Amino acid sequence: MLTLSHVLEALTGSPLAGAGQVITDVVIDSRLAIPGALFVALPGERADGHQFVQAAFANGAVAALVEQELQGVNTLDLSAPVTYDMAAGLKMPVCLRVQNSLAALQTAAKFWRSRLKPRVVGVTGSVGKTTTKEMIAAVLGTRFRTLKSEGNFNNEIGLPLSLLRLTEAHEYAVLEMGFYQIGEIALLCALAQPHIGVVNNIYAVHLERAGSIEAIAQGKGELVEALPPAPDGLAVLNYDEPLVMSLAARTPARVMTYGLDPQADVWASDIVGLGLDGIRFQLHYEREVLHLRFPMLGRHSVHTALRAAAVGLAEGLTWQEIVEGLQGIEARSQLRLYAVTGPGGSLILDDTYNASPESMIAALNLLKEMDARRRVAVLGDMLELGEFQEAAHRRVGQRAADVADQLIVIGKLAAIIADEAQASGLRANRIVKLDDRDSAQAYLRENLRAGDVVLVKGSHGMRLDKMVNALEDA
Repeated sequence: MLTLSHVLEALTGSPLAGAGQVITDVVIDSRLAIPGALFVALPGERADGHQFVQAAFANGAVAALVEQELQGVNTLDLSAPVTYDMAAGLKMPVCLRVQNSLAALQTAAKFWRSRLKPRVVGVTGSVGKTTTKEMIAAVLGTRFRTLKSEGNFNNEIGLPLSLLRLTEAHEYAVLEMGFYQIGEIALLCALAQPHIGVVNNIYAVHLERAGSIEAIAQGKGELVEALPPAPDGLAVLNYDEPLVMSLAARTPARVMTYGLDPQADVWASDIVGLGLDGIRFQLHYEREVLHLRFPMLGRHSVHTALRAAAVGLAEGLTWQEIVEGLQGIEARSQLRLYAVTGPGGSLILDDTYNASPESMIAALNLLKEMDARRRVAVLGDMLELGEFQEAAHRRVGQRAADVADQLIVIGKLAAIIADEAQASGLRANRIVKLDDRDSAQAYLRENLRAGDVVLVKGSHGMRLDKMVNALEDA
């Protein structure tokens, strides 16, 4: 169990067992502090965490990592030598002053991780990281005590917070690892020390920050480079993605592949979309064939199932345990796509969490599977695509023309989708261009009818979720 003594030892290099206060949680939001929590005051562009130290203490936090001395607060300066007696005599709540609170958070996380012995799974990819993380944790959790990173805690802040929630009882940890620039995943791996690396895909996502698809591949590959050699290390790679498979040459670990190609180690065939009831397919491994029904939506979700199954098989789980994990209630609850009742008795597929060309097309493919009086696609801008933004929106427009009975676009970039859909054969009278979500909301409220199935998707920055919330049961 994490204690204040562990935190002090991590930051000072000396065992200070006198500070035996148990740390119940580590938070960066004072509103989430609970009795016994450690609050990390991070300076930020919009708000400075130092302004909320007192609020964290009021909520029960017993200590705070700070970069500056605060008036009227008991403070221990960790830049100076700290003795056993000083640690033993600490009065709570206390501020632990460090030079850099983020670096201190990472140092504490690395220290705590090194004391524990869980087998760590790192998950990265351009699309589907969080869902994959949830499914792998659900499969492993059928036999092992498994920690998973919360939500999309996948960066230099979120991952350390997840590591500090490990306990001696955890046998596995499944951690999502995000990428914006080269070196970021290497840093996360230095903290997490993964044994297994799962790479979903490599697409032109966040291109404005990464610079190029080559840079994205380089950055994602840092995960498999950090793995230990075989047999302890395992890289789980998407056989259907050439860029992902190119990473096999960069890892000392054993490589296990998954995909739709029968050459993959774990592969799927006979995929049938069941609309809101999920998918059905055959899962193949060595000479065994499993007929499986999977609760996630859309044919594209089969890759998620394959990733989780591959990890389960590599770690010695039985088919019964793998199926239980894949079909579990917890896995269902983590779906990013929700079906809600909309105006006039319509059905709205809320897939507004985020968007890339690949996820847009996958969502449109799901819409095509749906039985409907009319299939309506409401699509917003895809952001952070850099030089690929026009080509990406045109690609989505081509697919929308094949799927949608009506296409409604929101935003300047999404207008490209509309133009390409019309050029690809969708009649102009079935296309509506709108500037903002309020206009789209008003249009949908007036025009949707019973039997319409409506897909709503766009980048998170478009906040189309607010429109869906306003339309639900309207």
